[in-house]
Amino acid sequence: MAGEQKQTDEDIAAEWEAAMAEQVGPVSGEMAAGWAAMLEEPQEQAGGAKGADRVLNQDEVDGLLGFDPNELGLAGKSGIRAIIDSALVSYERLPMLEIVFDRLVRLLTTSLRNFTSDAVEVSLDGIKSVRFGDYLDSIPLPAILSVFKAEEWDGFGLAMVDSALTYSIIDVLLGGRRSVGKVKVEGRPYTTIETSLVQRMIEVVLEDAELAFRPVSPVTFNFDRLETNPKFAAITRPANAAILVKLRVDMEERGGVIEMLLPYATIEPIRDVLMQMFMGEKFGRDATWEGHLATEIWSAKTEVQAVLFDKKLPLKRILDLDVGDTLMLDIRPDALVEIRCGEETLTTARMGRSGERVAVKVAQPLRRSRTTLAAFEAAGESRKEAS
Repeated sequence: MAGEQKQTDEDIAAEWEAAMAEQVGPVSGEMAAGWAAMLEEPQEQAGGAKGADRVLNQDEVDGLLGFDPNELGLAGKSGIRAIIDSALVSYERLPMLEIVFDRLVRLLTTSLRNFTSDAVEVSLDGIKSVRFGDYLDSIPLPAILSVFKAEEWDGFGLAMVDSALTYSIIDVLLGGRRSVGKVKVEGRPYTTIETSLVQRMIEVVLEDAELAFRPVSPVTFNFDRLETNPKFAAITRPANAAILVKLRVDMEERGGVIEMLLPYATIEPIRDVLMQMFMGEKFGRDATWEGHLATEIWSAKTEVQAVLFDKKLPLKRILDLDVGDTLMLDIRPDALVEIRCGEETLTTARMGRSGERVAVKVAQPLRRSRTTLAAFEAAGESRKEAS
């Protein structure tokens, strides 16, 4: 087709050359070269466009969009996917969560051993931030999903028990034999007995979760309902971010996974507490530091002034003062003087004499600042007792 196009352009050039020859005479060499150059430019542009019109392969498309089938989690993403996921809050900004769930692992190990009367080991597989809709799509079916409510936080959470752990718990509680092979996942709905047994285990998990969160923030996790279809377990919008905690339960040759999902909207009331680096960290007020500061302030030396009278004068009048000028003080001889510390007025007093020195007698109680902390008063009482 390119050859036909080239031939057509040559024919058109020949016709134009013939038409110009009829009107203005024979075409000069420069004019012919100009026409040839004009005809070559579209050909070169077409060739360049053809070269630029290259189809990207799948790896290049995945790299542009930030998708990698071999990549797990949210770290290391690039391209458009990195921009999309940039709104996710990293759980690493909430370091107290790891302490809470480490405590949950220890509590849950003991509780499940008592619940199953078997050797149970619970381990923390990981904590990560996910979008709620993406998590629902990634749940391997069949699975049992439990919706619970955090009463004090006024929010909901989700607990997922996979099929392997479900059948393992049923075997343990009903006296099944320990199977060496892999548990067969049946494609039938769960029976009432199976869901009831799993519900009892989930209630144990929620009780331990309450104990794990108690040092951080008292909370009550109330069991709401069980679902086997992820579509019916929606507790927040699909695009909302959430914390996903994966717990692995091993019972010698059998076991499975429990996943707890807490939307960020649920844990928002305790966000400031979860941002602490260690349990009991204080932001702004520290009782130990307050007591030390109060003790040092009580023993600190300060300078007070007895001010009989003060008045603001224009700078011009002050500059005009000369030796012998008299400044009139608008005050009576029996007037009270102000006792000041810096610019703060502490109390009032009366002028007098003690021996050869001028003295003042406090006439009113000390004016305490509204910002005085109880720690200062406690430190003052302890100082008096020590003296």
